[in-house]
Amino acid sequence: MIDRVRRLAATLVPALLILLLASLAMGTASAANLQISPVSISFRAGQTAAGVTLQNLGEQPLHGQVRVFVWDQKDGEDVLAPATDVVASPPIMEVAPNSTQTVRLVRRNPAPARGEQTYRILIDEIPKGDAAASGVAIRLQYSVPVFVPPADEAAAPQLAWSIKRQDGAWFLEARNDGALHAQLGATTLRTQNGKEFQLSKGLLGYALPGRTRRWRLPDGATVLFGAGAVSVHTTVNAQAAQAVARLD
Repeated sequence: MIDRVRRLAATLVPALLILLLASLAMGTASAANLQISPVSISFRAGQTAAGVTLQNLGEQPLHGQVRVFVWDQKDGEDVLAPATDVVASPPIMEVAPNSTQTVRLVRRNPAPARGEQTYRILIDEIPKGDAAASGVAIRLQYSVPVFVPPADEAAAPQLAWSIKRQDGAWFLEARNDGALHAQLGATTLRTQNGKEFQLSKGLLGYALPGRTRRWRLPDGATVLFGAGAVSVHTTVNAQAAQAVARLD
């Protein structure tokens, strides 16, 4: 019996040591402290280029790549496709410890657009060399929204809210019939008799122009549906707003 225990210990100790070293390596990778500024980019009319500053607060070099995608919404969800009219320079980066680097976003066709153009920059923090091959280091990804304004300077979002049931689940939908995106902040659902459900304490998401964005409601929110009309209290582009949600 004692021999069996010794053989089992001899097998498990090296394995546990490997797991411990792996967890330490992952902790180091995840603590690289990449800071990105700004966290949202809005081009001005006629502007052809903008910059994103990457700051490495860690003690090791940071390697990564920057990719630009056209941002759309279909069936209530975000959809990304590779962009060709906006490019990132440089697309591959190496930020030294305690240093910064600026990535430029360049519009290849700066002519005014009829409608707002929306993009997402994906900034990937990736391992280098042996760390990448070992599979120990983890990969982090950051997403930055980019907006190119429409020619109409008076463009604004125009939202219609609804609550729908599909495949046994309830969803909150925001249809944006306006010509400008809607950034939705802290959001609460409330009934006329005072019942309420906080859906988001901070950023809820975006409803792009001419599109519908949906969010699945937690089970706790269903207590509202038998208590009269449900109103949505939120912020739209940093302005307080409220509207009644149609219950379908």
